[in-house]
Amino acid sequence: MNAKNLIDRRSFVKMAGVAWVAALGPRGAFALERTDAVFASAFMAPDGSYGIATLTEEGEIVDRTLLPARAHGMAFSPVSRRTVAFARRPGTYAMIFACDGTAKPVIITVAEGRHFFGHGCFSADGRLLYATENDFAANRGMIGIYDGRRGFARVGEFPTYGIGPHDMTLTADGSTLAIANGGIETHPDFGRTKLNLDHMEPSLTLVDTATGALIEKHALPSDLRRLSTRHVDIGANGRIWFACQYEGARDDLPPLVGHFAKGEALAFVALPERTTLALANYVGAIAVNRHEELVGLTSPKGNVAVTLDAKTGAVVKEERIAEAAGVAAAEHGFAISSYDGRFKGRRSSVAWDQHIVRLGAQ
Repeated sequence: MNAKNLIDRRSFVKMAGVAWVAALGPRGAFALERTDAVFASAFMAPDGSYGIATLTEEGEIVDRTLLPARAHGMAFSPVSRRTVAFARRPGTYAMIFACDGTAKPVIITVAEGRHFFGHGCFSADGRLLYATENDFAANRGMIGIYDGRRGFARVGEFPTYGIGPHDMTLTADGSTLAIANGGIETHPDFGRTKLNLDHMEPSLTLVDTATGALIEKHALPSDLRRLSTRHVDIGANGRIWFACQYEGARDDLPPLVGHFAKGEALAFVALPERTTLALANYVGAIAVNRHEELVGLTSPKGNVAVTLDAKTGAVVKEERIAEAAGVAAAEHGFAISSYDGRFKGRRSSVAWDQHIVRLGAQ
């Protein structure tokens, strides 16, 4: 274990607290001692219950927190030491819990006339929680704002300037949210049915966190209107990477991943045809390894995980993984999970959900 890895693990243990580590028992504490990084992911247990697991980079589960219903995306604040799990669309709850176990979990419910889209992030100082939401009566995307100093009461909102926002990420200085508006209209009366596939409006927007004002909006060209912009992550240089899911014909080969920076037009990565075919027109998750300048993609439909060079867009690695689901930056490359319970080669008796969050600074 190199010095950086040791510091990363020690930082997490210090953040979590001695009491929490002791409560893991000898096996969990030993697993935590040996790992380089710590992650969390939502899961479904064999009995049909749902939860969040804390696990090592080797895929060993060291702790579990029960959830009231299925979760989807998560976010972590190293400042407030809190993790949040968002209900799967069109869910209405989010649960915020402290890694050190010193505070009881807080469950919040979305405002009337709204539902969560399964993603969000904390402000740079850890005080506020931002959540992508659907104002389904007005068919517009919104960002709900929740204040951690007030029990995560809902204290405001601003628009995403698009339809069907899904994932979003925060710039390093905390001033800007980069939002993936998938462009798909939904309504809870129709479950997860997509209501406007013939006139989708996918876009990526940059929004000022202080004022809620639109900084930039990048609508996809008309020939790519069925390319839903779904997930985003940000590189060390501030470049925003986005991944897409295609709602058009199966034999089409649209670009599925791209990037941009403030003041620039969208740029799509020209993947080799074999890689595009392998992704099956569906990228389920994206992550940037900022230290190694790599971009990771997963496709549960294509049963594949792909690693790209962030500088050139070239394919570095293409790995066949059945039901590949979540991806997060690891000490080297990426930690990848699957719906059938695999995480970095270890299989657990749970079904991992689509996303992973790393608990600690990258």
